[in-house]
Amino acid sequence: MINQRDIKETFNFQLIPEILEDISLFADNEQEHLNIFQRKFIKNISQLSELGYKKEFERFAIDLSWKSSQIEGNTYSLLETERLLKEKETAVGKTKEEAIMLLNHKEAIDFIVENPDFFSTISISKIEDIHGLLIKDLGVDKNIRKRRVGISGTNYKPLDNEFQIKEALLSMCKLINKKENVFEKALLLLVLISYIQPFVDGNKRTARIVSNAALINHKHCPLSFRTVDSVDYKKAMLLFYEQNNIWAFKKIFIDQYQFAVDTYF
Repeated sequence: MINQRDIKETFNFQLIPEILEDISLFADNEQEHLNIFQRKFIKNISQLSELGYKKEFERFAIDLSWKSSQIEGNTYSLLETERLLKEKETAVGKTKEEAIMLLNHKEAIDFIVENPDFFSTISISKIEDIHGLLIKDLGVDKNIRKRRVGISGTNYKPLDNEFQIKEALLSMCKLINKKENVFEKALLLLVLISYIQPFVDGNKRTARIVSNAALINHKHCPLSFRTVDSVDYKKAMLLFYEQNNIWAFKKIFIDQYQFAVDTYF
């Protein structure tokens, strides 16, 4: 079982094509819980006007831009983020790069909302497109990395061979495109893009936006992660890196899905 694996310091080549191929990530009670909130989401948005729907997505985009950036060390507050994204007012004492990170998030979120069919199928080139939006003007290399990267706080070492990285991404895309369960698609994108670490920087940011793109494409509620503790998020990710244990991250996903439906729509 994926929740009971030994600690691995190197990339698990069996994880994507073999282990994840044959299991259901959500127990029956977890799936039903998600289904209940998905039905609530569909009912709620059916009662929203076009303007009301747009306003809720704007609020969601601000929250996701803020929290996703905060997880990466950005020090803008939520209020400062709102001023930046709505009025282009930068915060005093913050770096230019922090503002760019937030503005890039908003651009990427706007793209997936305005182009909901873009991720009807997952591909490497589409993931690269989202990554390109998120790292624009931040001095980060585009496309698949050609050198080794390290992850702070863990002994897990991602693949360092460009061709193996591409092969892992292709395997991931194949797996996710085969999955019929939308929640599984979104959760797998969240953890596997981060696990493969295909880019020099911006991997977790890309994972969060691409995961939301899959949800939006299938008319599911997107996740802002607003109430996630950044340390808890990182711990859950480290657990997956080192043990391929998805339990903690799955709990975050389920909790945030419920929060998003209750809060935005």
